[in-house]
Amino acid sequence: MTHSVEDHRPPAPAVAGPAAPAAGSPGAPFHHPAAGPVGVLVLHGFTGVPFSVRPWGRALHEAGADVVGPLLPGHGTRWEDLAAVRWEQWRDHAARHVRELRARHDVVVVCGLSMGGALALHLAALLPVDGVVALNPALSLVSRTARFAPALRRAVPSVPSVADDISLPGVTEYAYPRTPVAGVAELGRFMARTRKLLPAVTAPVLLLRSQHDHVVSDASHAHVLRRVAGDVEIVRLTESFHVATLDREADVLHARSARFVADLVAGRNPVTGLPLPSAGRGAGR
Repeated sequence: MTHSVEDHRPPAPAVAGPAAPAAGSPGAPFHHPAAGPVGVLVLHGFTGVPFSVRPWGRALHEAGADVVGPLLPGHGTRWEDLAAVRWEQWRDHAARHVRELRARHDVVVVCGLSMGGALALHLAALLPVDGVVALNPALSLVSRTARFAPALRRAVPSVPSVADDISLPGVTEYAYPRTPVAGVAELGRFMARTRKLLPAVTAPVLLLRSQHDHVVSDASHAHVLRRVAGDVEIVRLTESFHVATLDREADVLHARSARFVADLVAGRNPVTGLPLPSAGRGAGR
């Protein structure tokens, strides 16, 4: 069953949004169009920008997919802008792209890094998605103080950046230099809601997990393995840190993701290898 993406919290007040990042900048969204049967949405992480997932998107496009990489609300401008955004705005923005891809393609896959990976799972619980590729999905954080963000948000506006957890020297993801505590509070609400939705995820899931992750805890992938209703395959990345899209095993991520998408297009369950029900491809749930 497809669920509504509406939420019972009052809507955020309407305010003029910041200017969009310039084309070609790290924060600029991307679209690599293709006329084939599959559309892929690729989502960046908390405080990050599309730059962090752009190589992933290019690899999937080279494999034949129509790939969209949006900039999520509150990102790509100033960290203060993220402090004013509610998690429902991330969900609604990404859901619009899922619907647009569904209107053009028979098969829709949602991929994401960190918060983007959790958002991919969240959307798969609510909308007709054929597959999910979640890289270090943020369902639980290493930082134990993050849970106190709702109480601290007024007294402590920001904390040091959580960006650039990458083993390769000199590589940056161009995330915010500070992390808004109000944004961490929203991330906590989003993670709690997503954990509750996991049993509604019936699509196959490819879960990629970095062995050395200093941002997202092991409880995150444990939640996915334990609670998701669909078939789940886990791939361990032994040489990468949290932002594995820009790290030593990016080629593994690209190859496994492309194979996952190709299996779905061929009508196979990428986890079990068994034929998918004909009603499961592009027909919703």
